[in-house]
Parts: sequence; C-alpha cells; structure tokens
Amino acid sequence: MIKIWGRNTSSNVQKVMWTIGEMKLPHTRIDVGGAFGKNNETAYLAMNPNGLVPTLEEEDGFTLWESNSIVRYLAAKHASRTLEPADLKTRANAQKWMDWQLSVMGPAITPVFWGLIRTAPEKRDHAAIDGGKARTNTAAKMLDAQLGKTKYLAGDDFSYGDIPVGIMVYRYVHLMPERPAMPNLDRWYAAISARDAFKEQVGSVPLT
Repeated sequence: MIKIWGRNTSSNVQKVMWTIGEMKLPHTRIDVGGAFGKNNETAYLAMNPNGLVPTLEEEDGFTLWESNSIVRYLAAKHASRTLEPADLKTRANAQKWMDWQLSVMGPAITPVFWGLIRTAPEKRDHAAIDGGKARTNTAAKMLDAQLGKTKYLAGDDFSYGDIPVGIMVYRYVHLMPERPAMPNLDRWYAAISARDAFKEQVGSVPLT
C-alpha cells in the first residue's frame, strides 16, 4: 500500500489524491504540513528535502516528490489509459497543461487565494488581490479558448492534464464568482467536477 504524506487541503496533495481516486489505488494519507507540521522534521526531510507536500512513499522504500511528477509516475506505473494518453502527442499536450498550471494559472491565483482565504480582512493587500484576479481571468480565457476546440484540455478524453488545472479552476470558481462568462470553461468544469474522485478529494474539501 502506498503512502501519501500531506494534508488534504493542499492543492498539490489534491492532485495526487484525485489521481489515486481515479485509479482506486489502495493507499494511506498522512497529515503533514500546515497546522500539522512535521514537514521540517529530519525524517520527513530525508524523504523530501524541500520540506513541502506531497511526498509519495512506496512499500519498497521508493519516495518521490513534486506533485505533477507523482501524478505522471502513478499513471504510468499502473498503465492507466484513463489518465495517461497512449498517443504521444496527446500525452505531451496533457503534460503541457500540467506544466502551464505551475507556471501560469497557479501563480496567478495564489495572491487571490492567500488574500481572501488566509489573510484577515483588515490585513489584505487589495492591490495584490486585484492584480491576481486580472491575471487569473487572463489565464482562464486561455483555457476557454482551448476548450472551444477540444472536450478536455489534451483532447477529447479526460486525462491527467485536466487534474492540476481543474483544482485551480475549483478555486477560481469559488474565489471569483464575478468572473467573465466563459461557456467552454464552464462546460468542462461541470464535467470534471461531476467525477467521483473530484468530489471526494477536491470538491468536499473546504478552502482553508
């Protein structure tokens, strides 16, 4: 049985847990990070020198950190065609969107999340929040344009390319109800958020 070290409120942990849920892999998740601490203890740093979550630990002692890498590894190891596209170009597109989440969507929405969820109202940096909202809307328009061409981000089938972005859009939908109309994005989000693994590992977890 695999172990996932990390608190379920972390968006990066949620990527891995959603993946595990899609494949129904036996697992144990151990609360680490945030209010739980332990991520700077010697034993944890031996597995993940970044001191971040999540970390994957397998029965043979193999460990892996970086959430997108864990998602790709588990999908490949368990030969999940639901998550890892068989076609090389489709797979590359899925991985492209995973990386785009790290470089574009994640950094755009982070000031909004921290400002509205983790900062007391009287201490909020409204300029940073507004700037984050503008950048997030720009990123969302890119998604809407892509989803006007394909059913899911990498093509016509759900893949692991939808998982990291889907978690960011979950935050987007809840943090920015005043967002512009984006019918393609809304259609795609309705489809991914209806998946059982999403509901269990993302949709049921409050933003904290």
